[in-house]
Amino acid sequence: MDLPPHVPEQARQHLERAYSAQMGGRLEEAIELYKQSIAVSPTAEAHTFLGWVYSMQRRWDEAIAECHRAIAVDPEFGNPYNDIGAYLIQLGRFEEAILWLERAKQAVRYEPRHYPHINLSHIHVIRNDIDAAVRELRAAIQIEPRHESARRELHRLLGMLN
Repeated sequence: MDLPPHVPEQARQHLERAYSAQMGGRLEEAIELYKQSIAVSPTAEAHTFLGWVYSMQRRWDEAIAECHRAIAVDPEFGNPYNDIGAYLIQLGRFEEAILWLERAKQAVRYEPRHYPHINLSHIHVIRNDIDAAVRELRAAIQIEPRHESARRELHRLLGMLN
C-alpha cells in the first residue's frame, strides 16, 4: 500500500492490519484498526478503506461520509471519488454517481484508474445506452488490458449491437 512518506509507522501498521482483517472478513476488527490508524494520522487511504468496510456492511451513508473525509485530507487521491460513485450506483442515484466517477477519472493520484470507466459502463447499461457503455469499457480495457470481466462484458455488449 503506497502511503505518503510523512505517515507515521504506527499509522501504517494499523492500516496494514486493518486491511488484512478486512480481507479476512473480520469487518468489525478492520473498522477499529482503521479508526486507530486515523487517530494516529488521518490519511485519505484509511478513510477510504474504512468507507469500503462500511459499504460491505451496506452502511452507505457512513461509507460516503468517510470518502468525503478522505477527499478533505487529500483531494488528489482518486479512490474515494470512484467509491462515492459506486455507492451512489448502489443507491440508484445515477446522476450524482456520474459526477463523482468523472472526477475520479481526473484524479492525480489514483490506481486502479480503469474502475470509474467500468462503473460508468454499469450506469449506461442500466439506462440501455449500450454505445456509451461500450465506449467506457473500451477505455477501461485500454488502461488495464488484463481486466477479464471488463473484456467479457464488452464482448457481451458488442454482441447486443450486432
